[in-house]
Amino acid sequence: MADEIELHASARVVLADPMAVLDRVCAHFTEHGSVTRHPEGARLDGPYGSVEIEVADGALDLSVTSANETYLFVVKSSVAEHLFEFAAGEAFELSWQGDIPAQMQIPYFREAVVRSAHDITPTMRRVVLACEDTAHFESGGLHVRVLIPPPGRAPVWPSAGADSRVIWPEGEDELVKRVYTIRAIDHQRRELTVDVVLHDDSPGSVWARNAGAGDRVGLLGPGGGDVAPADWYLLCGDETALPAIARIATSLPATARAAVVIEVADGAEEQEILSDAAIEVIWLHRNGASAGSTDLLPDAVRSIALPESGDPFVFAGCEQAAARAIRKHLRQERKLPKDRHLVAAYWRRGHSDVHDHGD
Repeated sequence: MADEIELHASARVVLADPMAVLDRVCAHFTEHGSVTRHPEGARLDGPYGSVEIEVADGALDLSVTSANETYLFVVKSSVAEHLFEFAAGEAFELSWQGDIPAQMQIPYFREAVVRSAHDITPTMRRVVLACEDTAHFESGGLHVRVLIPPPGRAPVWPSAGADSRVIWPEGEDELVKRVYTIRAIDHQRRELTVDVVLHDDSPGSVWARNAGAGDRVGLLGPGGGDVAPADWYLLCGDETALPAIARIATSLPATARAAVVIEVADGAEEQEILSDAAIEVIWLHRNGASAGSTDLLPDAVRSIALPESGDPFVFAGCEQAAARAIRKHLRQERKLPKDRHLVAAYWRRGHSDVHDHGD
């Protein structure tokens, strides 16, 4: 953020036991960024900015610094959500001061309209969305949260509260929320493409099957992390990560090399993976086994040798158990630093939202 204009916001929150709440915030944040404790409080550093927290006179003094309005809102909203969660049952006020927009809106919200939808494999459906501000989604992460309004009702979109928490519509206006990878961005046509794995009658699958031209949806994002520059890549995952893998492969420079490993049901689910880089694509077929029931992907990752020199990077997206196995292997056996891999659990076997958390 050294070369960017920094924005600041501050707040004071009076609590019955501010140190106990701070301890819970720090314990949670260690999984998402870096935490530096000191006798009076702590500093939290993450991809969207930093938070200085000091305990004084029965309160938490908060100071947030971020590079732009969107990042500032993300950090404030996250801090607010976790304070209300970790001080559950306690009534307190949170009012931000500093670089606050005149109108309380969610800066990373955009509305889009379905332009078309069609199947690209037996279980993958492509939905093309028209959006005026496609440039907004070019950086900041691969994924976007799609907000689907109830059929037959005019959408009521989320708004921002005074404490920067997101206010969601409820009751008859409640939105279905699903996270998908932006497979492609066409700035000239002002289009975003998302590919949806069709899984039974899950809400995301129902939306993708029935999506028609003119249907309105909301988009929150982008987010979900980016892939670091590298000389060599391992891109792996099941069909839920296939859109992300395809997008990453397309973005690789011609000087890069990549091994691509994708687990799918069978040969009918294979897709062409395009890249300027030198890539080798390996398809793993379950051949009748249910998704998430095999060790095909973790075993394949274990069998691939990382280069002995240069900067490798591993991206993986798959079922939760497989993601844990791959992450453990990379960290404990390959000794791969945290900044050289991104392993995401896109779904969890046995849960109704299978294939809707990733892509």
